[in-house]
Amino acid sequence: MMSGLKAGFTLDSRLDSDTEPLMWLGLCELRVMNDRRWPWVVLVPQRPGIEEIHDLTPLDQAMLTFESNMVAHALKRSTGCTKINTGALGNVVRQLHFHVVARNEGDAGWPGPVWGHGVREPYRRDDLHRFAESVRKAL
Repeated sequence: MMSGLKAGFTLDSRLDSDTEPLMWLGLCELRVMNDRRWPWVVLVPQRPGIEEIHDLTPLDQAMLTFESNMVAHALKRSTGCTKINTGALGNVVRQLHFHVVARNEGDAGWPGPVWGHGVREPYRRDDLHRFAESVRKAL
């Protein structure tokens, strides 16, 4: 497992159970949300004790912006979606993590948010790997 390799950083257990590691960026670990209803990835800044974007240093804030934009562009290219949703809510999992979700009109829950809609539908293992590889290639 990739989590916990940065000094003092431990991934929240809920993020660990709901997502699968994809790759390291600069500041963040990129993880795939294990819900096949939406192409959805999560960036987790590898900084201990951080809950809010404004808790990051200015340099880390700039890195998060750069990495999230890079990932959003890659997700849009790899899925052909019509809209990218992004956000850092933290109401359930306080550890700072940044969602990037590919959306299309008519998808499950459109036009509402993905959070709290229905029951998560985990990927089949080979489908998860296929999706992860498409994002990796687009990056």
